[in-house]
This record gives sequence, C-alpha cells and structure tokens, in this order.
Amino acid sequence: MVATSERATRVTYAALLGVTAVAWVAMLRMPMGEQEMAGMEMAMTPTLADGLTFVAAWAIMMAAMMLPSAMPMIGLYAAMQRDAPTAATRAAAVSAFTTVYVLLWAITGVPIYFASVALMALAASTLAYTTAGVLIAAGIFQLSPLKSVCLRHCRSPLGFILGHWRGGWRGAVRMGFAHALYCLGCCWALMLVLVVAGAMGLPWVLLIACVVAAEKLVPRGEWIARTTGVALALLGVAVALDPSLAVALRGARM
Repeated sequence: MVATSERATRVTYAALLGVTAVAWVAMLRMPMGEQEMAGMEMAMTPTLADGLTFVAAWAIMMAAMMLPSAMPMIGLYAAMQRDAPTAATRAAAVSAFTTVYVLLWAITGVPIYFASVALMALAASTLAYTTAGVLIAAGIFQLSPLKSVCLRHCRSPLGFILGHWRGGWRGAVRMGFAHALYCLGCCWALMLVLVVAGAMGLPWVLLIACVVAAEKLVPRGEWIARTTGVALALLGVAVALDPSLAVALRGARM
C-alpha cells in the first residue's frame, strides 16, 4: 500500500512537471503584452474572439506560474488516494482536483481582460497614478491578516487535506475549488501588479512566479510575502512621486 502511494505521488509529480514545462514553453512562444495577447489595437472595442484569445493565453500563463507552487498540495492529495479501488479512480480524482484548480485561475482571465482593455483607454498620467495605487494596495495586502490566513493554508498541504478532506471525484472537485480559492486569495494582488504595473511582460511573469513559489515553498515564506509587500508599497510611492517610472515598469519586457 505504501509503495502504491509513493508510485502515485511520483507519477503525479512527473505529470505536473510535464504540464508545467509545456505551459512555460507555450507562454515563451506567445506575445507577452496585453495588447498582443488580446490581439487588438488600442482603440478597438472588445470582441468575443479577442476575449477568448486573451483568456486562453492567461490560462496558459496561470498554469505555468501557479502549478509549481501547487505541486506539494497536489502530490499529497495523490498520496492520500491509496484507498481508491483502482489506479484509474486515483488518476480521475487527482485530475479533477488539478483541473478545477487551474480552471478557477483561468476564469480570472475574464475580469483581467476587461481590466486590460480599460487600462489601454486611460491617459498616460491617469495610468501612472493607477499603477501607483495598485502597487501600494498590493503592498498593503501583502502585509494584511487575510494574506497571512490564505498563505498559511497554501503552505500547509497536510493541514488543508485534514481540514477539507472529501472522498470521491465530487470531493476532489470541492477540494480543488477550496484550494484554488485560498490560492487566489493569497495571490490576487500580485496578479494585479503583473497586469497593471508589468503589462504582463516576461520579466514580471518570472519575478512574480518566483515570489509566489518562494512564499509558499521556502522556509519562513511569510517573511518573503511581507518583504515583497514593503517593496511594492515603496515602489508605488516612487511611481506616485515620479509618474514616468510607470512607463519604465510597463516597458520592462524581453
């Protein structure tokens, strides 16, 4: 039974690494700016095709950024499936958990798309102060009790499993959704920074992906979250004092 559990965990990690690698390759091959991802000009009215293109690109980006930090949770969930009657049943449960997790992050691309369209309609000065406000707000959130609560659940896979365990594929869906909500609650402010300040440029994607992983996986990740919060707030103040910095931030891409 233990050998079966270990084998299921290894297979799960291998599959997640494969999916993550494919997502990163796909993301590196596609345009990274919000205009290019949406496939539209500055003054163009949003269309369904543009929105679907953007959300699909966003979903790939979220898979690449978020799956690495979710691996311990998904791996432990796979290990806990040792009582499943067949390997197919175990695989179905783990797939449901992971799919719901990624799907919820993909759905966030819908409001992000409309926010990106709205940002492109702003005057440069308004956009600069909007950027400053988002940076300061994200910094404050990084220091908030809500951030700490969500991060604690993300950093404790065993605690989450014990507190939210449900059997069967319906249980997998509910648990995947619950974990995604905690993860979304933990990282939503960083994703706003990615969109508003970084214009989804590759350097920002890499930076925020590293911050998310460090917060959740390394020892004393809470202090990484707080340090990031202070840095974001200070950067926001700097942009408010010198709005030209907003252009430099949004232009930082490879």
